[in-house]
Amino acid sequence: MDAQVDKLSKRYIKQELFLVVGLFLCCMLTMRIWLLEQVFQPALVSLGFCLLTGIATALVWKYVAKNAPDSLTTFYTSVSGFRMLLALILIFVYYLVADRAALGVFFIVFAVFYLASLLHHVVFFAKIVNHS
Repeated sequence: MDAQVDKLSKRYIKQELFLVVGLFLCCMLTMRIWLLEQVFQPALVSLGFCLLTGIATALVWKYVAKNAPDSLTTFYTSVSGFRMLLALILIFVYYLVADRAALGVFFIVFAVFYLASLLHHVVFFAKIVNHS
């Protein structure tokens, strides 16, 4: 069981990495085609946020799955809430430090990354729960 949990945790990190790096590359392509230089910083911040939360989610899930598997349903709910809280804090901080014109671009780019990462989280863990 522990080997399976380790394998699933690594798979989650790898899939999240491919997802957000793919989105980042799409943003860079969009930036080059339409000369939208203001997309770079929001894409970089979104990439960092999704990678950090994705890796943290996988590591915490691995710990909970090994040490307290009865708490996994609570984990799935609380990690989504915690991720949303972190996203709101990040948006607020960006609002404080960036100029108002850049905020709209940041919000759109961040929303795409956030929703893609959230969809990955939901699909990945739904498959695990359904196969258990």
